[in-house]
Amino acid sequence: MKYIEVSFTMDNTSLFRDLLVDTLGNEGPYESFVETKDGLKAYVPINLFDESWLRQQMQELHDQFPTFNFQFSIQEMPDKNWNEEWEKGHRAVLVEYDGGSVWVRAPFHPHRDDVSYELIIEPKMSFGTAHHPTTYMMLSYVAELDMQGKRVLDMGCGTAVLGILAKMRGASYVEGIDIDEWAFANARENAATNHVEITLKLGDASLLAAAGSQQPAFDIIIANINRNILLADMDKYAAVLKAGGTLLLSGFYEADEAALVARAEELGMMLKNRKNRDGWSALELTLNS
Repeated sequence: MKYIEVSFTMDNTSLFRDLLVDTLGNEGPYESFVETKDGLKAYVPINLFDESWLRQQMQELHDQFPTFNFQFSIQEMPDKNWNEEWEKGHRAVLVEYDGGSVWVRAPFHPHRDDVSYELIIEPKMSFGTAHHPTTYMMLSYVAELDMQGKRVLDMGCGTAVLGILAKMRGASYVEGIDIDEWAFANARENAATNHVEITLKLGDASLLAAAGSQQPAFDIIIANINRNILLADMDKYAAVLKAGGTLLLSGFYEADEAALVARAEELGMMLKNRKNRDGWSALELTLNS
C-alpha cells in the first residue's frame, strides 16, 4: 500500500508534538509517526489522505493554541515495510518515581532487569505508551500509591497501561472502559501479553450507573482523558468511588487545574496532590468520608 508522508516542523516540540499525534491519530486516519529533531513525520494511506481535513485541523490547533507555530510538507512515499519504519521511531520509556522505576516498552524493545516493573505495550493506535506527559505522571501515581487489594477503575483506558500496572501492584480487581473499539481490542491484547486479568468494557461513563448498583464501589479511579469529558463525567466517577477513595485525573493543561479542582470540590472531593510535566497536569483527589 502506498502512503503519504506529512513532515511537520514546529516550535516547542515537547508540547505540540504529542498534541499533533493525538489529533492526527485519534481523530484522523494517520497510522504511524516518527519523531524528528524539530518536529514529526506522520503517515497515512494514500486512499485516506484528505489535505483539506489536515489543513482544517492545523488551523483549529493554531486557533486554540496561538503559540503553535508550524510548517508542513506533503509527499507520496514508495511502498516499503512500514512496520519496520515505525519500530525505528518508537522509543521505550523509563518512568522514574520516588522509590523505583517503570519500563514501558514494545515487544521489539529490550528487556531490563534493573527496573521495578516492566510493561510490554503494543500501542498500535491507542493512547497510552508513557511518551505523553499525562501518561507518564499517571504511571508514577499508580506506582507510588498503595494498590494492594484495591478495586481500580481505569476510565478511557486506551492501551490499558495504567490498569496493567495497577494489577501488577496487587489490585484485586481492575476494570478498564474505553469508547474506542480499537483501544478495547488493544487493551485486551496488552493485558494478555503482560499476564494480568483485567475486566474490559466497550463504552463510556454511562456504564458506571449499572456497575455501581451491582457491585462494591471502587477504591481508586483513574481517568486520563481530557478536560471537557472529565468535567462532564466527574459526578459519575464520584458516585462509584468509596468514601475516602482516590480519584486520579489527567489529560489537561496546568491552566485547567482550577476548573477541575472546583468541580471536584462541588462533589465532595479535596485536592491531595498534584504533578506537572511539560505544561500538563495530573491531580490526586480524595472523596470526603
